[in-house]
Amino acid sequence: MFQTFLLPALLTGVFCALFAVGVDWLLPPLMGLNVAIIAAISGFCGSLFARFVLREYERKK
Repeated sequence: MFQTFLLPALLTGVFCALFAVGVDWLLPPLMGLNVAIIAAISGFCGSLFARFVLREYERKK
């Protein structure tokens, strides 16, 4: 269960948190729709990151 559900969610969450910190550091405060767009991009990239990490882990196993 951990590898199937929780590990991808954990990796995506960590990626999104770091992405949000990076965006907050680089850009001035954002309001409204910009925040939603950045959150969507963060989630999309985080999901791809989690899939890539897990695929590499499975390949080495």
